[in-house]
Amino acid sequence: MAKPMLKVDNINVFYGAIHAIKGISFEVYEGEIVTLIGANGAGKSTTLNTVGGLMKPKTGTIEFEEKNIATMPASKVVPLGIALCPEGRRIFQQMTVKENLEMGGYTRPADEIQATMDDMFKRFPRLKEREKQIAGTLSGGEQQMLAIARALMSHPKLLMLDEPSMGLAPILVDQIFDIIVELRKAGTTILLVEQNARKALEIADRAYVLETGKITLSGTGSELASSDEVRKAYLGG
Repeated sequence: MAKPMLKVDNINVFYGAIHAIKGISFEVYEGEIVTLIGANGAGKSTTLNTVGGLMKPKTGTIEFEEKNIATMPASKVVPLGIALCPEGRRIFQQMTVKENLEMGGYTRPADEIQATMDDMFKRFPRLKEREKQIAGTLSGGEQQMLAIARALMSHPKLLMLDEPSMGLAPILVDQIFDIIVELRKAGTTILLVEQNARKALEIADRAYVLETGKITLSGTGSELASSDEVRKAYLGG
């Protein structure tokens, strides 16, 4: 049996006195799309931020390729092969598209950055057309593409996406989910946090439901999509 690429074991995370994550455990295997679904405030973003080194668990372990990264700062986590595309896109608004991509590649050798950027422009032709444009003037969908491309500049083995479809028109939501499926086909393992549970479960190999900091259900994407409990709570039916 293959070992998981990412193994989160019994982590507890606090914001001051608030117990945000309560002993959750989950695994992500190489080549999978795994999604975390749940209501606002369930702890989904906190989980990604903790795996990415932006927050520290009080207890528990986070292993990436069998190395415990629970106490590592984000600056050490990224070079190991984990990239986080944060909620709300958080691109560098005043910089050009090209400069944003260069920032995403800062952990890579200088001679690789241009080749990786060329790959991103092939994958996202819209960004190539807007290479010199100030990022803050892009449309919402273009900004999301830029945020994903910037995360990919570090050649991550594991790409964590936090609410990639938030605030986008339905046609753009479909495009973003198509991109996620393409990335997985190209060999990137994906951990996805997504408010649009229906779309997330459609593309996920496996899924976990988070409620107030605890995992309450897990299974394949299709198992959870057909669960009455999940349908009532998250799929509107």
